Amino acid sequence: MGDASKQLRYVDIGINLGDPVFRGSYHGKKVHDDDLADIIQRARDVGCLKFMVTGSDLRESEHAIRLAQDYPGVCYATVGVHPCQAKTFDSFPGGPVQMLDELKELALQSKKAGFAVAFGEIGLDYDRLFLSPKDQQLKYFEAQLDLAIEIQLPLFLHSRAASEDFERLLRARLDKLPKRGLVHSFTGTVEEMTRLVSMGFCIGVNGCSMKTDENLEVVKKIPLDSLQIETDGPWCEIRATHASAKYLKDAPPLPKAVKKEKWQQGCMVKGRNEPVAIAQVAHVIAGAKGIPVEEVCEVAWNNSTRMFGLGVEKI
Repeated sequence: MGDASKQLRYVDIGINLGDPVFRGSYHGKKVHDDDLADIIQRARDVGCLKFMVTGSDLRESEHAIRLAQDYPGVCYATVGVHPCQAKTFDSFPGGPVQMLDELKELALQSKKAGFAVAFGEIGLDYDRLFLSPKDQQLKYFEAQLDLAIEIQLPLFLHSRAASEDFERLLRARLDKLPKRGLVHSFTGTVEEMTRLVSMGFCIGVNGCSMKTDENLEVVKKIPLDSLQIETDGPWCEIRATHASAKYLKDAPPLPKAVKKEKWQQGCMVKGRNEPVAIAQVAHVIAGAKGIPVEEVCEVAWNNSTRMFGLGVEKI
C-alpha cells in the first residue's frame, strides 16, 4: 500500500493513553523515557488524527480529561467506571452516592468544556468476577446508566460473557438514551452483535475482536454503518498466531519493536500495543469483508465523528 495508506484517516475510539506504560513505567518501575508524545505522533503520521482516551474509574477519567486538555482537538476523554472497578463505589471515602455525584459532576463539566465525548467505560464483565462480583457490577452499571440519562453523552460500553443482563439493562432505558453509543472491544456472537445493532449501537473492533476465525465471521457481518475501529492499546495487539494475521499483507509495516529494557526513541515496545497499529485493524477488517481499506476507514471515520463529534463539522 505504501503511500496510499498515508491518505487514510482514522479515529482510535478506544485507547488507554493514561496507562503508565505509555510513560515508560511498568508495574510501578520506570524502565525508559516517557514516549507518549512520540506515540501520538507516530499514529498521526499514519493518519490517526483523533484519539478517545478511555476513563476506567474516577481517577483515570480525570487523567483522560487532562490528556484531552494537553492535546486539544486531538485527544478526547470518556468518563465512567469500568465493571471490573465496580467495587470501588463501596470503598469510596464518601460512599457510593458521593462517588456517583463526583462522577456526574466530572462528566457534566468536561462535556460542557468539550473534553468528554462519551460516558463510560461502563458495562458488565462476567469473565473477571474476581475483580468485582456480579452483584456490584449489576448495581453500579444500573446506577451509571441512570446517570447517563442525566448526562446525555453517547455511551462507551463493555460487555464480556454477560449479554443477557447487559442487553436487558440497556433495553429498559433505550428511549431515554437517544445518543446510544458504542460497545467497544467486541468479542461476542453474531446474534449478540445483531441485537445490539438493532438497538442502535455501534460495534468497536480491535485486535481482540479478531483473534479467531469465529471472531472474523462476526466482523464480516457487522454492518458498515455500525462499525468503529480502535486499538485498545496497550492491550489487544494483533499477533502472528491470530486468525487475523493472514490479512496483514497489505497493511503498512509497524515501526521496529524492541524489549522495554532496550527501548530507544522511534521504536515500539514489544507487547505494548499503540495507536499506530490502528492501520492493521482497518486492513484486517477490509480483508475479512473483502472490501477496500479506504471504504472501511471512511465509514468508520464518519460513524465515529457523527456519534462523538470529536471537533469535526457535521456534513
